[in-house]
Amino acid sequence: MISSVQKITRILDCFTNEKPVLGNQEIAEMLEMNVSTVHHLVKTLCAEGLLIQDNKKKYRLGWKLLEWSNHVMYQQDIYNEAIPLVEGLINKYNGTVHIGMFDAGEVRFVLKVAAKGSVAVPTYVGAKKPAYCTSTGKILLSFNPSYIQPTISKGLTQRAANTITCVKKFRQELKEIRKQGYSISNNENELGLYGIAAPIQSYTGQTVAALNMVGPVSYMEGRHRNEIIQSVKGTAQSISKELGYINSI
Repeated sequence: MISSVQKITRILDCFTNEKPVLGNQEIAEMLEMNVSTVHHLVKTLCAEGLLIQDNKKKYRLGWKLLEWSNHVMYQQDIYNEAIPLVEGLINKYNGTVHIGMFDAGEVRFVLKVAAKGSVAVPTYVGAKKPAYCTSTGKILLSFNPSYIQPTISKGLTQRAANTITCVKKFRQELKEIRKQGYSISNNENELGLYGIAAPIQSYTGQTVAALNMVGPVSYMEGRHRNEIIQSVKGTAQSISKELGYINSI
């Protein structure tokens, strides 16, 4: 299986600005591979939309790669639009701000910005955390019901003092989160940390990411709690507007 993936990657790498169109024989010669093997792999790539065949029986890169590229650029768009707005949050409060996106039952962080002197949070850009016990993850699950079952099927294991491990209770909390428009993670993923998150929506209204602020329980539950909730929600809404979302309500 790994060998096949390597061969497919090498085939796709053959297509360049200088050589955008190639035939089976050319690819086989470039890679010193068997023509029959190349034919079978190229046929599969065409079926999956990664290559397209022209009327001369030659191949070029397919639209699926452009679609994937757009997904990557879209994440970059979120990053670019969010940075100045996120800086406003950390200049006002003593916490760490993340933007997370759903990734097969987990949350992958695409942005992290921390206030000077804030408590260290064990995350980094590219890191993954379980969706069911993080504030960002619970937002993504509550606004995208199709994500819930794949996440639950992996198990709700105890990670900290307040981790919700009962499926019924977890589903009920997701319903409440959707109603109130924000989520809380209080000693659920990391001991001593408290997160508040809100949804980031695309121009279609889909919740594609979540913004959160994390800090010590004592600070996040203190006198600024309600203010932080409104600020996190407001910042997430501002990022959504920058991405083209218009709330018609």
